[in-house]
Amino acid sequence: MSATVATPRPTVLIVGAGLGGVVLGALLERANIPYAIFERASTVKPLGSAMSLAGQMMYLFRQLGIDEKFVAMSKYSRFGNFRHEDGTPIPPADFIAMEEYKRILTIKEVDDKVKIQAADNSVYEGDILVGADGAYSAVRQQLYNRLKKEGTLPKSDHEDLPFSCTCLVGQTDPLDLEEYPELKNPKEPFVTTFARDKPFTWTIFSTKQNTLCFMVLEHLSNKTSRAAQEQRFRNTDNSEWGPHAAQAMCDQTRDLSISFGGGKKTLGDIYDKTPKERVVKVMLEEKVFKTWSSGRTVLLGDACHKVNPSAGVGAITAMHDAIALANLIYALPSNTSEEITKTFKEYRDERYPPAIEAYNNSLLMSKLLKGGITGAIASFMKNNMPNWLWRLAVKGLIMNRLQAGFLKPVEDKGTVPPNISPSTEKARALYNERVGVVAAV
Repeated sequence: MSATVATPRPTVLIVGAGLGGVVLGALLERANIPYAIFERASTVKPLGSAMSLAGQMMYLFRQLGIDEKFVAMSKYSRFGNFRHEDGTPIPPADFIAMEEYKRILTIKEVDDKVKIQAADNSVYEGDILVGADGAYSAVRQQLYNRLKKEGTLPKSDHEDLPFSCTCLVGQTDPLDLEEYPELKNPKEPFVTTFARDKPFTWTIFSTKQNTLCFMVLEHLSNKTSRAAQEQRFRNTDNSEWGPHAAQAMCDQTRDLSISFGGGKKTLGDIYDKTPKERVVKVMLEEKVFKTWSSGRTVLLGDACHKVNPSAGVGAITAMHDAIALANLIYALPSNTSEEITKTFKEYRDERYPPAIEAYNNSLLMSKLLKGGITGAIASFMKNNMPNWLWRLAVKGLIMNRLQAGFLKPVEDKGTVPPNISPSTEKARALYNERVGVVAAV
């Protein structure tokens, strides 16, 4: 049950159909707030590796009525195994409707509205523009260009997204259970392997669909940026991020051992079971931007905070952004620029600290996976950390369990109470007021 927002309702334009943008659209749908999602890709491609979601998202899924479906298609995983390349173990740790092919070219604010123009010359108008279009957000780029001209963009936001890792990800076709008997175990842990004398770390996840997802990290000796890499490869036919680069990394790592397949298989064996169009090489950028909004434009997810996937919190953080923003849009008293600016400030005030926490946790995990002296120090700290301190760290990760304040609340059964979300509380108060008015009528 949802209580409809008061009229006039804002129209929300969402650029980017990643998890953050789609979750925001789903929530606005339930709140009866008009929206449109624009995605530059012409088709949905099954790229990527595995994704871990836990109690931080299950309460929202229950509110949306998709929790049982999610559990049915997912594989339970309570812990992961860590091993050296030779197989010796390392102590383990617990653990919508859319306009496709719409590349946005221009953004303008005119007469208390925001207008966007796509590459096909189509024009769309709304009250709020959400940039959920990833680490190299076109919305952020245009927003920052304007703020640069005005002289109001912080110096750190001028800088490129840095990265010190590249990553090869993919998912196999369904595999033979006799050849890969570990797939028969519904609670088979994911396995991370550390190379002793090579700059690689690789993690393999099993799925309920009898496939294997892989994530192969290459640890670079120095930090760099996409701009620097593109300059390096500009005069060659071999792009650092195209299919040639993905194939080159596959060739470079195909002899590395994996624990699946009875310990007799290598990465090459699962590469051969993976369609080439399902393998991609990506950068693992790490940065939290200071500027999240201006005027009627606001950023969400990787567009304003990009974290290393090592801690598995990037997608959750983006979806939490969507929940907080949807709550605040629901509670928006009017569509004036002043109220929207105030709402965006409340959004950043709530979401910036968790984004920094996610960034720091991911940075620590990426150092642990790196190996070498840095990884050894991080590993020593983890393995010698007092249990109470480890539990405190884990507690901090799972205390953010946002719910949509404008949907019927679900009981939180966690043993650790969730953090209070100001946006949820604000939307919940208005929801209760509106439901009371409807009941009285």
